[in-house]
Amino acid sequence: MAKKAESNEINITRLYDAPVRAVWDAWTDPEQVAKWWGPRGFTITTHSKDLRPGGSWVYTMHGPDGTDYPNRTHYFEVEECKRLVYDHGANESQPALFRVTVVFSEVAGKTKMDMTMALATPEAAAETRKRIQEHGGNATWDRLGEYLAHDATGDEIFIINRTFDAPIERMFEVWTNPKHMAQWVAPKGMEMRFIRARIEPGGSSFYSMGNGAMTMYGRAHYLEVRRPDRIVYTQEFCDENENPSVHPAAPTWPKMMLTTVTFASEGPDQTRVTVRWQPHNEVSAESLATFVAGRAGMTGGWTGSFDKLEAYLAESN
Repeated sequence: MAKKAESNEINITRLYDAPVRAVWDAWTDPEQVAKWWGPRGFTITTHSKDLRPGGSWVYTMHGPDGTDYPNRTHYFEVEECKRLVYDHGANESQPALFRVTVVFSEVAGKTKMDMTMALATPEAAAETRKRIQEHGGNATWDRLGEYLAHDATGDEIFIINRTFDAPIERMFEVWTNPKHMAQWVAPKGMEMRFIRARIEPGGSSFYSMGNGAMTMYGRAHYLEVRRPDRIVYTQEFCDENENPSVHPAAPTWPKMMLTTVTFASEGPDQTRVTVRWQPHNEVSAESLATFVAGRAGMTGGWTGSFDKLEAYLAESN
């Protein structure tokens, strides 16, 4: 089989449950951008913004360790609610790192965001892709989804995406077959065992996760299992007898979570997985605050599971 040619472009696609105008405003209004732009833990300060061809956006990103990253974006195309083209990563001491094209389109009342980052060479694209993943840059677009949901409904949610090198049917299988799930879904350093599993609408599972020093139990109830693109379930912590319990390390964590997993084909051999997580049923103010403050930890936990899934897919092909 011929090796797939490497591209000098990085492509990102997201579908947001919000009208195009709301997504455009979130992108272009400095007050709104400040609520979601950048990896988790980063904040920004906008110094000036002139949204027009030939204009610029001057801002500083503040890292969680206190490091400041000055940025100057230069706009080439600005077509309201439709298209942005700009250079990214420039500042007084360095030229732009790549050219970005973002296209916004309406899809059944939602907004599809197609982004292309064009670099000088395939090697530069590969290095940038690696750097983005290492620094959690893809969480920027997850944070945008969280912001849009909160702005529209007031709900606090958590979103994480990743694209895997596997067709959609294969991806659905490894998310619904307990034999496969047990190999990757537990966070790094932990092993999972299904005590009972019937992954279908109305079904449930009971499982344990442990690392030798600690074992915790949980159960899930499946509300929707639609091949090949959607799984919805609730989950909660339990004791070894399946009685509802609390998170062993975070007793104020919400008692029940609602998880929605969607799969989208990105070509014949790639699938983007989107996980949406939110507190379910009655949630106290204390539990909601714990959830909101825990998004960085959720990112780390799901990232660890996704890393294990990538390795499992590669090994089992």
